[in-house]
Amino acid sequence: MAGLTAMEKKLAEYKCNTNEAIKLKLVRFQEDIEDESMTFNPEYSHQLFGDDEVAFGYKGLQIQLYYSAGSLSTMFRVLYKSKVNDKFDSVQADDVESKIREIIPAGFCTGTDDFVSFLEKEVNFKPFGTILHTYTVHNEEAGEEFTYQITKADITCPGFKEYHERLQTFLMWFIETASYIDVDDDRWDYFLVFEKYNKDGATLFATVGYMTVYNYYVYPDKTRPRVSQMLILPPFQGEGHGAQLLETVHRYYISSPNILDMTAEDPSENFVRLRDYVLVKLCQDLQCFSAEKLHLGFSKEMVTETQQKLKINKQHARRVYEILRLRATDLSDPEKAKAYRLDIKKRLVGPYKKNQRELAKMRRCLQPEELTNQMNQIDLNTQHEQLEESYQQLIAEYRRTVERIAQA
Repeated sequence: MAGLTAMEKKLAEYKCNTNEAIKLKLVRFQEDIEDESMTFNPEYSHQLFGDDEVAFGYKGLQIQLYYSAGSLSTMFRVLYKSKVNDKFDSVQADDVESKIREIIPAGFCTGTDDFVSFLEKEVNFKPFGTILHTYTVHNEEAGEEFTYQITKADITCPGFKEYHERLQTFLMWFIETASYIDVDDDRWDYFLVFEKYNKDGATLFATVGYMTVYNYYVYPDKTRPRVSQMLILPPFQGEGHGAQLLETVHRYYISSPNILDMTAEDPSENFVRLRDYVLVKLCQDLQCFSAEKLHLGFSKEMVTETQQKLKINKQHARRVYEILRLRATDLSDPEKAKAYRLDIKKRLVGPYKKNQRELAKMRRCLQPEELTNQMNQIDLNTQHEQLEESYQQLIAEYRRTVERIAQA
């Protein structure tokens, strides 16, 4: 703060971190409204509040976005202890309310009484679409089983379009590069996860998470579903719902004869981890991945069988093979460990070799000193170090998947 004027110091007190100021909540019972322990915060707010994720002009800022657990009927209000406009002339506070209104659909309320009347209507809310899968999760803390449903919906389901508008607001807070989709395009499929719960003797449903998938046309008569967005809401994370959802969606597409394979748009590290687990789980009993075949290396049979039976493309089949071969390899045996390491590194070195081929082409048109600079950039020792680092990172990821499969 050195060098700041007294005025600048004063104004600095009116800056709030928006990830802390935004309070999100999924509400089932009236008493939840005042229960601080149920609030959760965004991971991101840069799309609305800039890269600094700061709102200027308030002390003790609270941006409350409370949703009824099922239908996601919304209460939105902005609270603060003091505002800069009241204290200083010619300094304006950020218009926080307008920024939030840009992303939340109309129909929200701003007071507790109206929100309570939303909650009373929750008994009428039912999951959209057709049920694809039902499963239970045993909660150790609560000492009971909870039941969940995964459904497939489309925009023709009555009320779904409005519900989806409320649901997708969560993307802004939890997916770094999130954007809203064009729901009028009928190539979108929507998969939803709901929890069943009891309230006053009635069965109600709470929204847990969802996935959107876009169906791309592949010449001449196939479709390639591509996962666009996937989110399990924070109160439900770490309970296995992501794996249940992805496996259910994958099985849904496997059953359709016109599907070529399933892929994902710009997947995050967490999504790749989840996909590894689900695909290995689906593939582990295929004949082509038997222990004796794994040690012979990646084969055309693996590509064909995974594609035909499980709609998995060659690139993903290769990862499945590498994970299953790791599981089947005794790494304490130096010979087996070496064979495995060389097999993986042979694939990883591909991009380096491509660079060298491109470099050979460049030699013809580069001056000698430029060429030396280029050669230094891909110095062999550096290559080996990078390759070893990539290998170790990959093995750490694969081990994690193998452990999770063993636990399951």
